[in-house]
Amino acid sequence: MDYSPFKSQRITREYRQTINATPETVFPLLCPVRETEWLDGWDYRMVYSESGLIEEGAVFSTEHAGEADTIWIVTRHNCKTREVEFTRFTHQSRICVLKIAVTAKNEKSSFVDISYSYTGITPAGNEFVDGFTEEAFAKAMFFWEKSMNYFLETGNKLKGA
Repeated sequence: MDYSPFKSQRITREYRQTINATPETVFPLLCPVRETEWLDGWDYRMVYSESGLIEEGAVFSTEHAGEADTIWIVTRHNCKTREVEFTRFTHQSRICVLKIAVTAKNEKSSFVDISYSYTGITPAGNEFVDGFTEEAFAKAMFFWEKSMNYFLETGNKLKGA
């Protein structure tokens, strides 16, 4: 592939969620396996994990309509600091670094700080970056926040992704 005339674009979006549970309860839910319990529409295929759950070095994939699989690598998973980082690669499109940190807000709730940094690696990837609006991102993060809180309160998955 000739990238000489191509100029990559990058965008970073950040969001802070408030989750009504302690960090010890919230952090384990940030796992591709556990997400199926609480996030409507989430689906994945585990490629590699020694434990079967999230761990540093785990690899899994997801599908999105009209695109090749997105390959995810867990590049950081620290249970002590409650930080997780994923690097995602969508073939012929983009790379994303997703960082999540869970901290105590008070004795009964947590902050979940989320950062998505997308880099286009092709013109199609740059189109994705251009369309990754603050409004669309906030809507997705709000649904994620609402879904996790609903699950923690009821034990059920909130429908309506």
